[in-house]
Amino acid sequence: MPRSRSSSSTDVPLLEVGRIGRPHGVRGEVAVTLITNRVERLAPGSVLTSDHGELVVRSSRPHKERHLVVFEGVHDREAAENLTGTILRAEAIDDPDEMWVHDLIGCVVIDQHGVDRGKVVGVVENPASDLLELADGALVPARFIVATPPGGPIEVDAPDGLFGSDEAADDEAASGEDPP
Repeated sequence: MPRSRSSSSTDVPLLEVGRIGRPHGVRGEVAVTLITNRVERLAPGSVLTSDHGELVVRSSRPHKERHLVVFEGVHDREAAENLTGTILRAEAIDDPDEMWVHDLIGCVVIDQHGVDRGKVVGVVENPASDLLELADGALVPARFIVATPPGGPIEVDAPDGLFGSDEAADDEAASGEDPP
């Protein structure tokens, strides 16, 4: 699941996509750590927004667990040092085949019995499956998501016991009554 953190410094909501680290060499190249799996964010010509204004990618290449990037107008080590720690932001990518963290936050989770399990307050990275963190502290593996209508509730097919012993909720769902 792609990672992103919301930020809004203009009329268009921007997502945090990475952070500039230390300079690499003396010709303006910097190490960039992406917090998204969308490496096209660093394709030549890409425009990223920062507190230093817009930064246009001139070139980039993978290096260890980061990317070495040259931005237009950054020609030496001193200019690169001035960017250290800079947060990089960009507009959301519209891809209907992806679930985006920023779209999941605030959505209600509904289980296969129609029971409202609460709102998503965060997404926790986990090697087996990212976890939806609900307001009550419950964690729901993202692999149990069966539907995510735009702006609508997140439907999950959760195994018995995931939400604890919840016979009352099961009874309510079976009777079609709303909880008190």
